[in-house]
Amino acid sequence: MSRTKPYIVAEMSGNHNGSLDRALRLVDAAADAGADAIKIQTYTADTMTVDVKHPRFQISAGHDLWGGDYLYQLFERAHTPWDWHAPIFERARERGITPFSSPFDRTAVELLEKLDAPMYKIASSEITDLPLIRLCASTGKPVIISTGMATLHEITAAVEAARGAGATDITVLSCTASYPAPPEQTNLRRIPVLAEALRLPIGLSDHTLGIGVPVAAVALGAVLIEKHVTLSRTDGGVDSAFSLEPSELAALVTESERAWQALGTTAIGPTEAERESLRFRRSLYVVADVRAGDPVTEENVRSIRPTGGLEPDMMGTVLGRVFTADAAKGTPLSWDLI
Repeated sequence: MSRTKPYIVAEMSGNHNGSLDRALRLVDAAADAGADAIKIQTYTADTMTVDVKHPRFQISAGHDLWGGDYLYQLFERAHTPWDWHAPIFERARERGITPFSSPFDRTAVELLEKLDAPMYKIASSEITDLPLIRLCASTGKPVIISTGMATLHEITAAVEAARGAGATDITVLSCTASYPAPPEQTNLRRIPVLAEALRLPIGLSDHTLGIGVPVAAVALGAVLIEKHVTLSRTDGGVDSAFSLEPSELAALVTESERAWQALGTTAIGPTEAERESLRFRRSLYVVADVRAGDPVTEENVRSIRPTGGLEPDMMGTVLGRVFTADAAKGTPLSWDLI
């Protein structure tokens, strides 16, 4: 069990819908919901791809959200303008949550270093961009690596690249890089497998609907949960369909911590919280006034709550015996009475 509650990262992504005011309101919403951090993405369409309308640069027509879109136009629509970064970081710090970002090239890292970004997130599609990982790691700041689509070999190579460049604080996120992601393909059982293989803290970057999947991930050892957030799904936006609204983010904060608390220990037996309930197990009691010499019958002795008398399994042994003393209704049955 992690020593601390799950770290909750609210991913803004492109859900600012092209409005700085909305981006700042998303920061406020994340802070009000109790998230630990707000994450953005640092790229432009030109740092991600080229403006070429060829099928290889086009998302498949059947995609649930972005079918038929060309990469360049999608990134133009979704990117967070670089001059917004400073006010977003400032608002987050004012509100007491940590701002950070996923950089996608050297210029993004340079910008984020000027803003004193406290850590770096490597997006799933960039896990094979080892030079980018080394650059982020060389800052000496924590590195979070998302593993959507990656094989164990690719994940290990990314971790080794980060370590080799100086990273000492690495978190790996289990992830299904599908938007939205089907719960049945989220494969949470790989969380403990990754923890065992990598000997690193493992979290979850989740694109499923709702909060059930990330809460379940906590039970399997996830120490960090990343979820997209939006002010309202009805407002639309590139990632709104699989994003949490503020009230749902607040529920995730509460329920993930509750799941973490519930992990407890492996001890089997009564807990401190159960001590009062222990008193109200059943035992054998005198349930009708009796006098010395009366036989023990099912009419004057029964198994009832609370404890204090003989164990219920002794009923067959005491039936037919004789009371050696008077006893009032409500007296625990003991061997010295029969």
